[in-house]
Amino acid sequence: MQHKVLFVDDEPNVTKALKRALRTEPYDILSAGSADEALEILGRESVDVVVSDENMPGMTGSEFLAVVYEKYPDTIRIILTGHASLDVAIRAINEGKIYRFFTKPWNDADLAITIRQALQQKDLIEESRRLLKMARHQSAILQDLEKEHPGLTSVTRDASGRVLVEDEDCDFDALIEQINEEVTKAEEFFSQPPTKT
Repeated sequence: MQHKVLFVDDEPNVTKALKRALRTEPYDILSAGSADEALEILGRESVDVVVSDENMPGMTGSEFLAVVYEKYPDTIRIILTGHASLDVAIRAINEGKIYRFFTKPWNDADLAITIRQALQQKDLIEESRRLLKMARHQSAILQDLEKEHPGLTSVTRDASGRVLVEDEDCDFDALIEQINEEVTKAEEFFSQPPTKT
């Protein structure tokens, strides 16, 4: 699935320039002229990165990104400002929990690289969460199987490393088939794209 990047600025020329900066990147680019319009987009679209101007009428970029952090914490937040100051930077970091802070005019290559790195980090975090969830699910399956077949997870090996079977009455073919079915179900479940929350 293609990543989505949302640019928010009340000046249309700025959003056009930002889109041009990423014209060679494989992203679905969205734009909004205000924080309210951007929040409407975020309400209906799953956006990976938001790049917002700081000085906008109605709601500053820091205030807007604080709302984004509250409602969509997995969305990466980047701020742009034409009036860089320590106060603006601190407010953006504290309120919006931003990933990066850029000043206008920005460097196109730096912006593109930053967004690419942010998306790679986001993908790694999501994959880690998926694998952790899958590991927990598989652990639960093993615990259930252990209750049904005590000693199943305790493996005894001989000197050459071969597994020794103590319970000769156990139907291992049926047990292996049951394990394979559970693993297949888990793989199908975890391979589906996450639903939007």
